[in-house]
Amino acid sequence: MSLLAVNELSKYFGGVKALDGVSFAVDQGEITGLIGPNGAGKTTCFNLISGLLAPTGGEVTLLGENLGSLAPYYRARRGLARTFQNIQLFGGMNVLENVLTGCHQHQEVGALRALWPGAGVRRAEARAREQARELLELVGLAEKEDFPAEALAYGEQRRLEIARALAQEPRLLLLDEPAAGLNSRETEDLMALLQELRARGITLLIIEHDMTLIMGLCQRVVVLDHGQVIAAGPPAAIRRDPRVIEAYLGREEDDGDL
Repeated sequence: MSLLAVNELSKYFGGVKALDGVSFAVDQGEITGLIGPNGAGKTTCFNLISGLLAPTGGEVTLLGENLGSLAPYYRARRGLARTFQNIQLFGGMNVLENVLTGCHQHQEVGALRALWPGAGVRRAEARAREQARELLELVGLAEKEDFPAEALAYGEQRRLEIARALAQEPRLLLLDEPAAGLNSRETEDLMALLQELRARGITLLIIEHDMTLIMGLCQRVVVLDHGQVIAAGPPAAIRRDPRVIEAYLGREEDDGDL
């Protein structure tokens, strides 16, 4: 059974078919790339998978469970986390506090216990801080836990957003253009981090325009164009697929060679 299955997923905005009958699967323990020219429907697909948008048709299943109309919070509780193309950190919080917001969704603390915290609540908070610090160590931000999130460099903010998503303990992590705006060294570091996440058993679905990252990391690539899947398979086959070459030709000169 696939970890994630997208079945005939569609989203119409009036007469515009942003996504039109898209189907693909993501196998557990793999890194899958979701690519395509601008406007192909990639982020719309992520928004449907994560519950930010309701589909016009089709379904999304996670470990065989139809997610239906579940809100993003409940999908996160079932093991689905994501980052965004535009970084969305809590600017009024420091680095550690941003990661703690992800940890806290697993704490079962009622309102009264939060107002009058006992030993159990304090232990849960201590565990969350330990987990958050371990994740900051993983992404290379351990020495900046007290920094305001907005004071971080752009590439560091990208890594902080990944750490916050990991704090939700996801089975499946959706990454929306994680290499956008990074220099070559930062991209290499990101690729090493994503390989480490896979080694730790986290399944990844990545939207990305950096073809070096996609071709170097992914076991499988799904290609969208005009809201439809035009190709799916291993990177070597995608690189040679004439439909993919045609879709990219002359559209995105900065995408790199397929």
